[in-house]
Amino acid sequence: MVAGVIRAPDAADAARRFSPDACRRLVVKVGSALLVSAGGEPHAAWVDTLVADVAARIAEGQQVAIVSSGAIALGARRLGLPGGGRASLEDAQAAAAAGQIALAHMWSELLSARGLTAAQVLVTLDDLEDRRRYLNASATLNRLLNLGVVPVINENDSVATAEIRFGDNDRLAARVAQAAGAQGVVLLSDIDGLYDSNPHANPDAKLIPLVERIDAAIEAMADRRSASGMGSGGMVSKIEAARIATGAGIDLAIASGRIAHALARFAETGHGTVFLGENSPGARKAWIAGGLTSGGTVRVDAGAAAALRNGRSLLPAGVTAVEGSFRRGDVVEIVDPEGKRIARGLCEYDSAEARLIVGKRSEQLADVLGHEPRAALVHRNHMALV
Repeated sequence: MVAGVIRAPDAADAARRFSPDACRRLVVKVGSALLVSAGGEPHAAWVDTLVADVAARIAEGQQVAIVSSGAIALGARRLGLPGGGRASLEDAQAAAAAGQIALAHMWSELLSARGLTAAQVLVTLDDLEDRRRYLNASATLNRLLNLGVVPVINENDSVATAEIRFGDNDRLAARVAQAAGAQGVVLLSDIDGLYDSNPHANPDAKLIPLVERIDAAIEAMADRRSASGMGSGGMVSKIEAARIATGAGIDLAIASGRIAHALARFAETGHGTVFLGENSPGARKAWIAGGLTSGGTVRVDAGAAAALRNGRSLLPAGVTAVEGSFRRGDVVEIVDPEGKRIARGLCEYDSAEARLIVGKRSEQLADVLGHEPRAALVHRNHMALV
């Protein structure tokens, strides 16, 4: 048995986790290659079959949000930009601005024809990394879904920069699912799931139908390339999305979108890869764990790493180094002696003070800092293991 994977016969049952009966809220991500042809034309007929699937699920009581790629690919054709609009950041921003209108119009028209109302939601990385803005986005999505509206969500590529962007809609979908309180995410892609090796290079590659834990063996199966060349992600981004989703207790599936009625077909056949959600942490810890940015890194010794895994707070005595510049309350990465990330948390000190107390025992802190210290560098209540 491959590490992290459970028996193949359970995969069909796992697909039922995304049914309206089991999953009150579902996020469906649609990749660029499914939405737009190589020539930059929208695949409206295919999208209409997906909209029919969504309408059927909503009629059964499921609430559905769509994370839609395709704006840059659509806009590039309209503006005559080379390289699919990705030759430069400026081209991508311009293409996104032009393409987003066409993309929103297509979704609105097709959903309206099924008696559904679409709402456009454009977000940046900061909207889901800043706690207050994350809660605002969560409230908006919650209200739209409760009104029976279908939110159509995309990264706001017209203003995002290389430093402050998701860069792929796989991870965006996982973070949106957290914010929306969804129980499931389905990534419709130009590949039908995770394989034990690259299926484009190895005809004997085997599909992995079910993953209960993402470990080094699962990560090694990922391939960074997008099959179509149009998207910004590959299997690596999908594994990262699965880690974010499952860490928050959300099931995630990768399924082929290269067929009509892709969502219905996945429900019927279970063909794809399902990643099972873990026991759900609190909403605050899920937000911390699923974040994509941090202010810095705190390195700890082996004893501190073991204590953190046993649910303890991080004390300065177990810290070996502090890297980066951050303020009190910023998220920091905590790594073990081998450099492996083991936790994320809100630091109780700014980076300058944190450096002063590296390796210091609790009774030494007041003398070093000149004021009454806080009990921990990162408290367990504000920490999430990853």
